[in-house]
Amino acid sequence: MNGNSPSVVVTDLVKKFGDFVAVDAISLEARKGEIFGFLGPNGAGKSTTIRMLCGLLRPTSGKALVSGLDVAKEPEQVRQNIGYMSQKFSLYNDLSVDENLRFFAGMYGVNKTELKSRLDWAIDMAGLRGREDSFAGTLATGWKQRLALGCAVLHRPPIVFLDEPTSGVDPISRRQFWELINGMAAEGVTVFVTTHYMDEAEYCNRLVLINKGKIVASGSPLELKQKHMTGDLLLVECDEVGKALELLQDAPGIDDAAIFGNALHLVVPDASEAINRVNGFLTQHGITVSGIESIRPSLEDVFVSLTTVRTEKSTQ
Repeated sequence: MNGNSPSVVVTDLVKKFGDFVAVDAISLEARKGEIFGFLGPNGAGKSTTIRMLCGLLRPTSGKALVSGLDVAKEPEQVRQNIGYMSQKFSLYNDLSVDENLRFFAGMYGVNKTELKSRLDWAIDMAGLRGREDSFAGTLATGWKQRLALGCAVLHRPPIVFLDEPTSGVDPISRRQFWELINGMAAEGVTVFVTTHYMDEAEYCNRLVLINKGKIVASGSPLELKQKHMTGDLLLVECDEVGKALELLQDAPGIDDAAIFGNALHLVVPDASEAINRVNGFLTQHGITVSGIESIRPSLEDVFVSLTTVRTEKSTQ
């Protein structure tokens, strides 16, 4: 990765729809060969940002450069220099695998001398060797997504924007898809990916966390966990999880509490001191605790912590 080559530079970017501010003065940089994660819940402003960076949506204000091109002034040139794929990438279901690839190769102006090698690469990458004549509509979702990725990068773009690319894909296919992303980044491609899957964010070199149109944190996955999780984290397994959450949210010595699956995650000043105290507190209130231990925070814990703090501050 060339640290002196920012591929995407965003400065105070804003997008409004009437009075609604979808993207609120965000600034960021993504560099060559970097997997740059744009993380946040549905409705946070991720897709709106991606559409602006791809020249598909005009910013209200601010500036964004993609491969040195201004997305507001040169949207057509931007689109020629990027690959773009969303969860609703428009493969043509009534065309075969080969026909889809050839159609997108024509759209992107793939050189005829490179066409066969690029088609072969995409078919092998998608795991569709021998199924070139199958209709795209008959493929399993994971294969469709890999084929869609192949279509989006046939022209070897230096920057690829992937907007929720694994939404609705099974865990095994998601992992295989991320292996492909890692391979592209290793070859120097900048991969800008949005996701609401917190475990996927661990694969990124650098992350920006966005909530309600604003950036709430940025850094590597490790940096985010070290910098933004103050205190220790406890995993509490118990019955009546909902009731336990209500009790613990108001309990002294608990900085934060949230439900994670069938258990609770508690942020406390000192795990060793809090374990017995939390156990005793819940037992006193008639809740049976089956397990309680100190754990390392995940990115989901970081995000919940950041968005909770943000919400509390906005109401003060």
